[in-house]
Amino acid sequence: MTATADPGARRDVVRQSLSVGVATGAYGISFGALAVAAGLDTWQAMALSLLMFTGGSQFAFVGIIANGLHAAPAAIAASSMLGIRNGLYALELTHLLGVRGTRRVAAAHLTIDESTAVAVAQDDLRTSRLGFWLTGLTVFALWNLSTFAGALVGGHVGDPRTYGLDAAACAAFTALLWPRLRDRDAVAVAVVGAVVAVLLSPTVPPGIPVVAAAAASLLAWRAPSREAA
Repeated sequence: MTATADPGARRDVVRQSLSVGVATGAYGISFGALAVAAGLDTWQAMALSLLMFTGGSQFAFVGIIANGLHAAPAAIAASSMLGIRNGLYALELTHLLGVRGTRRVAAAHLTIDESTAVAVAQDDLRTSRLGFWLTGLTVFALWNLSTFAGALVGGHVGDPRTYGLDAAACAAFTALLWPRLRDRDAVAVAVVGAVVAVLLSPTVPPGIPVVAAAAASLLAWRAPSREAA
């Protein structure tokens, strides 16, 4: 990975970052509405989005409040899997970002699916770093604004799936991934990850399919290297 970036590459990463950030941030409105419906007030919902800022874990927390302690084991399992996933992201991004001091704390808070995906999708160091920070900050700002909006309107929002918000982030990720599928190996890795996630999703807690799909994709990616050796 090189350290330089041409203007065209910078424009591309800005477009990717903003599209992913807007698609993901908009779904925060559903969290705000669900948090209020579960018994939290607007400021408590906002505190979760500001300080926790891990969408899946936030939904799991609200699920415990809404459904009682009997829902805690599944929610805790899901949150733990999501935490492990972000830890793996951090290992990948540590060398890529090269941050220290307070910027390291900020980077840790912004290490999420979206910022990691945009960062690692780039071909040079500068655009990777730009993609990480711009995506992370865009998602953070819009997620918190939409959480506030969702908390204010509460039950008037209705089911967010009606507006397609549940599919917006997935569509943005697909658009980001598609140009990377340039050869049969890349396609095979993507197919392995997708099949594992689809097969596990109906039967295991949220978060686990993503971790399992990532592990399977990593094994599929490394297999050709072992054969070539």
